[in-house]
Amino acid sequence: MTEDELPKTRRVLRNVVAAAIGLPLVTALAALLYFATIASNDRDTALAEQQHSFEVIVLANRLDASIAKSETTLARYVISLDPDIGRLFQSQWRSASAELDALVFATRRSSWQKDAINGLRDAFVDRGKMLSEIGLRTTYDQKLGALAQFHQAGKAENLKAINARLDAIIRAENARLAERSTAANLAGARSERVSRTYMLIGLVILVGALCAAWAAMSAWADRRNARRLADAEMVRADRLEAAVTARTAELRDANARLKQEAAERAAAEESLRQMQKMEAVGQLTGGIAHDFNNMLAVVSGGLELARRKLHEDPANAQRHIDNAMEGANRASALTRRLLAFARAEPLLPAPTDPDALIRDMSDLIDRTIGDQITVTIDTGASGWAIFVDRHQLENAILNLCVNARDAMDGRGTLTIATAQATLAEHEIGECAGGDYICLTVKDSGCGMDADVLQRVFEPFFTTKPVGQGTGLGLSQIFGFVRQCDGEIRILSTPGEGTQVDLFLPRKHMTAQQAATMAATQDIVETTDLPPTRILVVEDDPRVLSQSMDAIAELGHLPIACPHASEAAAMLERHGDVGLIVSDVLMPGMTGPEMIASLPDAYRAVPVLFVTGYAGDIDNATMFEGHQVLRKPYTLAILARAISDAIKAGPDLPSAPHQTETAQAAE
Repeated sequence: MTEDELPKTRRVLRNVVAAAIGLPLVTALAALLYFATIASNDRDTALAEQQHSFEVIVLANRLDASIAKSETTLARYVISLDPDIGRLFQSQWRSASAELDALVFATRRSSWQKDAINGLRDAFVDRGKMLSEIGLRTTYDQKLGALAQFHQAGKAENLKAINARLDAIIRAENARLAERSTAANLAGARSERVSRTYMLIGLVILVGALCAAWAAMSAWADRRNARRLADAEMVRADRLEAAVTARTAELRDANARLKQEAAERAAAEESLRQMQKMEAVGQLTGGIAHDFNNMLAVVSGGLELARRKLHEDPANAQRHIDNAMEGANRASALTRRLLAFARAEPLLPAPTDPDALIRDMSDLIDRTIGDQITVTIDTGASGWAIFVDRHQLENAILNLCVNARDAMDGRGTLTIATAQATLAEHEIGECAGGDYICLTVKDSGCGMDADVLQRVFEPFFTTKPVGQGTGLGLSQIFGFVRQCDGEIRILSTPGEGTQVDLFLPRKHMTAQQAATMAATQDIVETTDLPPTRILVVEDDPRVLSQSMDAIAELGHLPIACPHASEAAAMLERHGDVGLIVSDVLMPGMTGPEMIASLPDAYRAVPVLFVTGYAGDIDNATMFEGHQVLRKPYTLAILARAISDAIKAGPDLPSAPHQTETAQAAE
């Protein structure tokens, strides 16, 4: 080998060694950079996913807090009726809707959250409709209905669905967060293993040791910064989780308090309503005194004129007596309306032909509204019946006619009509779909503006002067129609008159039931009962005397008992008593208590309770199934009540001397 070839050989060897050392070094550096980049990307991805999970959890808890806050504001609005609080509720609910949109946007790429998000959105929309309906009821001063509906909303399925969906979203994100934390740890561990491996390779490759060491130091510095950032994120996540836990506990406590307050409000609601009614009744002295004095003037004046004309002109005396009876009946109706308002008197419904009822009322309506008003009656029920309290419906129609008379200043045209109507569900107010009788009272009076129309159903609201109206008419009609599962609609334009439509559900009847209704539409005094000995228990001497005369007028044999404690002895003295007619409220012992204390030998005697207090009928169990007659009553109603009580009672042993006594009396 020549001297020229030696350097060349050395250069080649040096190049080969350099290539042998440099190529693995470059390859190692390239591989190290590649895997370091992958590890960094995995780490960044894991951290981004963790941050996304934290964001979803925060949005879910913020939405939960906003819903609870808006519902608390709605509760304050229902109680206080403050419009500013109502607008605050609407603003808070819109904020909750915006937070729901943010939550939907944040989870748009999370397919595992799709079902939970859709269910949450549906439940939120349903909840919003329910709360908006409560707010609307409150806006239209239907406070009691709003309170009851808000109480039911606390138990609604949509609220449970919202809470369940939010819990599911948070649980899913927590599970996803755990998976992403594990992935981040694995990426860091993998990056660390790659670095150690190539640091060993760098030590083996002496030429690239410094470069490998520098690369390792750079990678270590990056990992240290990443770990520092991860630690900071974990600390922040721990703080956030603690804050979420504390807020969740606060919301749970607030929810429990709201439920407790709702229960307390429900318990106090009825007593509060009665207190408010009784307080308002004190404001009605002028109107009630005016109406009642007018009726008493008719009664007292008619009876005095009848006494003067009794011998001179019997026909004229009969007219005055009829006027007095009409005034007494109207006073009785007014008393019954007041008691019904104070005690929520129960209805006594029966199948009723609306066309026949209006025809029977035509004379009463004419006398009530005067001769200067033209009354037109158009009956179109065509045999359809309704199931209502006849007397309550008559009072409702008469009240509407009086309101129409006042609106027309005593001159104009009044139209009373009935018609068949088939309504879809919620076509008129909140009534269910089906067949209805539409009873219309229309006048040509002054009409009402929008402000008055919004308040016409408020108790004690009236546009009449002091002393000329009680403000109970339309509110009583509204309550009566709602109790009959019907609906009321008022159409009015200032200067063009008012039309009031009562939609009452149709009563489907068989041909036999229809015939029975037609036969019993008018009560008659005659019965097919033989003379019966009747024990009359009454503590008021005047009422006792009147009851004795009325029963004797019907052909029966009354026995007076002025004290409830004497009833058992008188039953023992008169063994042929076929019926006990007893007052309910008496000093020392009530009528039901007296019947319960009788010996077993007299427990089979039929009983007819007579009461002038509407609240007695609310507690039906105290009468033990016996017949109940309300005061005041006519001879026809008394005859029917006695007949029904005796026929409904158990079979009694015959009394041979009863017929003889009856014949002697005749």
